Amino acid sequence: MAEDIVQDEEKFSRTLDLRLWRKILVFARPYRHLMAAICSLALLTAGCDVAAPYLVGKMVDEVRLHGSQAEIWRYGLPYIAVFALLMACIFCFIICCGRITTGVSYDIRTAAFAKLQKLPLSFYDHKAVGWLMARLTSDCNSLSGVMAWNLLDIAWGATATTAIAVTMLVLNWRLGLWMLILVPLMAVASRFFQVRMLLTNRAYRKANSHTTAAINEGIVGVRTSKSLVREGRNLEEFGTLTDTMYHLAKRNALLNATFWPTIMSICSLGVALALWRGGLDVVGGTLQLGLLVTFIQYANNLQGPVQEMASAITNVQGAQASAERLQTLLDAEVDIRDSEEVLAQICAHAAQPPTAGLAIDGRSTQIHTLEFRDVSFAYKQGQKVLAGFNLAVHRGQTIALVGPTGGGKTTIIGLLCRFYEPTSGQVLIDGLDYRQRSLHWLQSNLGIVLQQPHLFSGTIRENIRYGRLAATDAEVEQAARLVNAHDFIAGTQKGYDTQVGEGGNQLSTGQKQLIALARAILANPQVFVMDEATSSVDTATERAIQTAVERILKNRISFVIAHRLSTIRSANRILVIAGGQIVESGTHHELLQLRGHYYELYTSQFTHEHEDQMLHYAPANTEP
Repeated sequence: MAEDIVQDEEKFSRTLDLRLWRKILVFARPYRHLMAAICSLALLTAGCDVAAPYLVGKMVDEVRLHGSQAEIWRYGLPYIAVFALLMACIFCFIICCGRITTGVSYDIRTAAFAKLQKLPLSFYDHKAVGWLMARLTSDCNSLSGVMAWNLLDIAWGATATTAIAVTMLVLNWRLGLWMLILVPLMAVASRFFQVRMLLTNRAYRKANSHTTAAINEGIVGVRTSKSLVREGRNLEEFGTLTDTMYHLAKRNALLNATFWPTIMSICSLGVALALWRGGLDVVGGTLQLGLLVTFIQYANNLQGPVQEMASAITNVQGAQASAERLQTLLDAEVDIRDSEEVLAQICAHAAQPPTAGLAIDGRSTQIHTLEFRDVSFAYKQGQKVLAGFNLAVHRGQTIALVGPTGGGKTTIIGLLCRFYEPTSGQVLIDGLDYRQRSLHWLQSNLGIVLQQPHLFSGTIRENIRYGRLAATDAEVEQAARLVNAHDFIAGTQKGYDTQVGEGGNQLSTGQKQLIALARAILANPQVFVMDEATSSVDTATERAIQTAVERILKNRISFVIAHRLSTIRSANRILVIAGGQIVESGTHHELLQLRGHYYELYTSQFTHEHEDQMLHYAPANTEP
């Protein structure tokens, strides 16, 4: 199931993409002073790596020449100073890298979450929750670690390797060349493993997205799984995903385990060459023993920076998969946004003194009419959901939408709220295309209550206040009273401070609907939308909601999608939507007189409801 909801990953580059890293490194720019400090510390550390073996070699020659009279302190004290400086550099490394890791991780997550808030609903139609969660968790962690610790490894590795190589060539260029001749071999080995480890890391992170999606789906749908006894099958499917992830992780570990010994073996071969060639020179009297000891230490010390640099490059290659995936999210186009003209109007209005009755874009705050003019819409190219849809609604009118599933009712609401935009035609507010108005202004004037309302973790008070944070406690209570929610809230243990639980799981569906209704009305919207808001509640709650709705829809433009036709009898106009078209339009009584689609729907539903009611109240049969 999880693989079905996680779309195929994009095809990425097989090599390091410098253009991609230039985009990602923007997040490191605020910490450039810390990065500069890391590079400076890397130079100091490289100097220590060069100085320490040199001092040891000098001490060896001092002892060889003077025996017990050797003045070791002449080199021993500088050696201690070098060692102390090295420890100080390491301490500073840890502080700088820690700050960079924490800061970059925070900035990337903030940018990614901000982008998620701006993306239209069409983006979420094609992206699974697990796909998104992986980017904001593991991918962010991977990138923040690379920008700090791997920068350190690369900076130190490059400077230390260069410093040691130059020092060896200066001290004895022949012996230095014998050792450095193996560097090209290490480069070839690194290149060999580079592509393989990059592709394996990428496949592993893709598998991680599928696994995360499966975990999320399993938790969210646990009630359905248990009711259908799907636990065993779910475990089998999850096992398939984790098996894939396990084998990819094992292959990645195997490549790492092979790569490190390969580099170490090449470095050890360099030590062997230094011992062989240097030993011959010492025997021949052309090389001092202390210098040979220095070269051997250099050869040993060369392994560390080369290994760290190779490991850092490997990590960067692995993190490129995370960078590619995260940048895909950050580069996702925000199709529904304010145009340049609207942004210019907002800026111009902001520069003027506040004027009552004007919105942030400098136009009227009031909405008197909404019109769909020849609107067509398709979620996918060539698959129209609406075609040539026309509708005009005036302030104070309630429009009810009924019809078969898939007819286009929810699409009309989505276009009205500008969650989607028409593929052709216009949606007009007081005669002006709503794309010429501020998106924030429009959506802040919408009140929406869905069939399955979502409550956020927190208290009842916080959920009602969610759309208007400045509302007072008295206003929150007034909104609750207006929708008939106050009595049940007052009956809870802590009243308005009662915790609703994750997704509102501590409340019934009807209670959640009333809170959602109070939340919507507290925002004082000019356009009110109810999408199947009473289809999942009992009759008593439906009556409470219906009474509240009649009270709050006055002087507003309202749209109601209803499954229970009894709830929309008082609507000013009822539209029967089928195939993206209005097939019938009129009041409840007018449509009944037509004896068309609405008449069939209503009489069929009324018959079923009457039968259910009769069965519910019928006395039990008794044996004579």
